[in-house]
Amino acid sequence: MKNDNLKLTSSEIGTLWGEYVNGTMTEIVSRYMFSILEDESIKKIFEIAIETWEKQKNQLVSFIEKEGFPVPIGFTESDLNKSAERLFSDIFCLNYLHIMTLHGLLGHTTALSVSVRKDLREFYDSCDNDAKKMYHITIELLLEKGKFQRDPYFYPKESPEFVTTKDFADGFFGKGRLLSSTEIISISLNIKKSIMAKALSIGFSQVAESKEVRKFLEDSEKTADEQIQAFSKIMHTDNLPVPMSWESEVTMSKDSPFSDKLLLYHIGFLAQTAQVYHGTGLASAMRTDLGLAYETAILKNILVTKNWFDIMVKNKWLEQPPLAPNRKELAQDK
Repeated sequence: MKNDNLKLTSSEIGTLWGEYVNGTMTEIVSRYMFSILEDESIKKIFEIAIETWEKQKNQLVSFIEKEGFPVPIGFTESDLNKSAERLFSDIFCLNYLHIMTLHGLLGHTTALSVSVRKDLREFYDSCDNDAKKMYHITIELLLEKGKFQRDPYFYPKESPEFVTTKDFADGFFGKGRLLSSTEIISISLNIKKSIMAKALSIGFSQVAESKEVRKFLEDSEKTADEQIQAFSKIMHTDNLPVPMSWESEVTMSKDSPFSDKLLLYHIGFLAQTAQVYHGTGLASAMRTDLGLAYETAILKNILVTKNWFDIMVKNKWLEQPPLAPNRKELAQDK
């Protein structure tokens, strides 16, 4: 049997389904941002991003249809208001694309890791390469414009050192110790991602039509801010700088570019992906106070996600992914 003729597994169809839904969401946002951009250098990058997704989208549809599964609805033209006023500044749009590229890198790598069929592996490999190119392009332009926020600098010691006391893991009692470079990786990234989530929640809450959706977005903003403050406090204690906020890059517009469905889904998506990054941070945390901060963030995000799920289901906005066959039901129907 040729490798390409192998039937797709549940994991493989699941990744295709998720990539399509999340990709169509990002496409709608990117198309809106492209329409309001004034900076030609940033606009060119968004043009590349939109063209890249169109190529990937066609391949995703081909894979899904070939297996006999219905193509998800995802997000369409009906979720975009082309005539909406500007909601974000140009530099915010560029930073948004950079952060969403990070999500794409994680998603493509995860999809590749569960794919067996050669054509699927090659597809995700190409998606990963596209995301890497976009990662480099967005960083280069942010650096050029002086808007890329680099992590704190550490200074080298003369020789390698070993942990010599149990206080190394103590962030509450005893002498404690300063943050390690390995812990800074997740702290800094989680702050940056929470800053983006907060700014989006602010902008989205200004334009949402439904009071229920607006309330959720306002609560999400508070949750993101709490997490920013918690991790920033840990950084400040060690006299380390934290990334700047982006909410000043959100305009005063109340004209929604997107459907409430997209607004809500997008923030829910960020809350769910944050769990992955918080979990990674928790795994690498060697100080008790840092571990507690991650655990608190994870528990809070679970509550946010539960509320998000309830609203999405209530409004019939949440598409159901392919499910395992119900053997008991099949047996009863005979």
